[in-house]
Amino acid sequence: MPEPILQVALDFANLSQALRAAQEAVAGGAQWVEAGTPLIKSEGLEAVRALRGEFPDHTVVADMKTMDAGRVEVEMAAQAGANIVTVLGAASDSTIAECIEAGQRYDARIMVDLCEVAEPAVRARGVQELGAAIIGVHCPIDVQMRGEDPLAVLREVAGAVDIPVAVAGGINSETAPRAVQAGADIVIVGGAIIKAPDAAEATRTILEAMRTGEAIETDLYKRGGVEQLREIFSKCSAANVSDAMHRKGWLPGITSIAAGMKAVGPALTVWTYPGDWAKPVEAIDQAEPGQVLIVDVRGEGPAVWGEEASKSSLQAGVAGVVINGAIRDVAEIRELDFPAFSKLIGPAAGDPKGMGMIGVPLKIGETVVRSGDWIIADDDGVVVVPQERAVEMANRALAVVERESREKAEIDAGSTLGQVVELERWEQQRSDTPDTKE
Repeated sequence: MPEPILQVALDFANLSQALRAAQEAVAGGAQWVEAGTPLIKSEGLEAVRALRGEFPDHTVVADMKTMDAGRVEVEMAAQAGANIVTVLGAASDSTIAECIEAGQRYDARIMVDLCEVAEPAVRARGVQELGAAIIGVHCPIDVQMRGEDPLAVLREVAGAVDIPVAVAGGINSETAPRAVQAGADIVIVGGAIIKAPDAAEATRTILEAMRTGEAIETDLYKRGGVEQLREIFSKCSAANVSDAMHRKGWLPGITSIAAGMKAVGPALTVWTYPGDWAKPVEAIDQAEPGQVLIVDVRGEGPAVWGEEASKSSLQAGVAGVVINGAIRDVAEIRELDFPAFSKLIGPAAGDPKGMGMIGVPLKIGETVVRSGDWIIADDDGVVVVPQERAVEMANRALAVVERESREKAEIDAGSTLGQVVELERWEQQRSDTPDTKE
């Protein structure tokens, strides 16, 4: 290929959304348009037909991810208008051979997707010998969320075969040039285009980066690891994180004492009796900079936190406090701009009896909180992310931010949320009568 190809992956559930994004991407210069697997599963091969009708001069890819029945699936996709059809590298040689033979009959090329294949370079050489036209190096979305990227595998595979190599897996304007340098002939981009408020501009930016070989910085459309957790969570609201966690992790009834406050950081837990403020204050001196204190007082008063504890926390570098109980001196704490969240506000304080514990697991509502779990607290409330899933949930929350940025842009252009996501189509279908056993 004279220069790398940019393929836009339309991973939507609704065809109307996919077509709007595709029109923008093509206007921005995308050469290939892909009916993503979610789109095909949702809309069927009508999605491929619609893309062929909308873009008669463009290469249309059907991301079938075929695992069996290769001949039938390739024939259906090709008849619908696909120029390229994908089959999984994990499929049997027989299935891949059937796909290739069927593609030859319909003038459709076969891309073999090496998603999660154990020895990708070995498998790539094998499917090249079977007659595959393109090898796809693919880091799947659920693996991307754990901070992995496909470029190391790309270099290995590109050096092992003589046919074009495509790469997919969280590619953006920063990583697209590196993908080309690592041997990609086709760069497949999904979220960095289809979630962008202006998909045409996003496409132009990525193409410029590919052609010049110079990375173009972006704030979104990239994933991180442990070192980036605070940065990523700071870009996300508690609501975004809740969505990423399937609405789990919420601490009910605990809210900010002032609008605009935000606390992000690993937890240091404190358990104490109502009114006993000794352990919460002692925890300030034990906390590492950037931690968020989580104080469980059974949701009761009197107050175990106030102005002086907040001043001390600022001195110690504590990122915020969350109290399942009562707080006071809220006017002064607001003046300090110290992020504080509580279930109750009241004037009365207790006494420092020292009966509590620091660093013990807590259970607030249905959520367990341990020291080291990540806390995201803002105007919407408080969410807890288990530390062992923090990288995945941070990346998934950022994906929510990205999706919503695209939806809000469409609303700003004159649509409504119900129209954008075609809400009525996705209302859960139930039978009129419950199942019964005779």
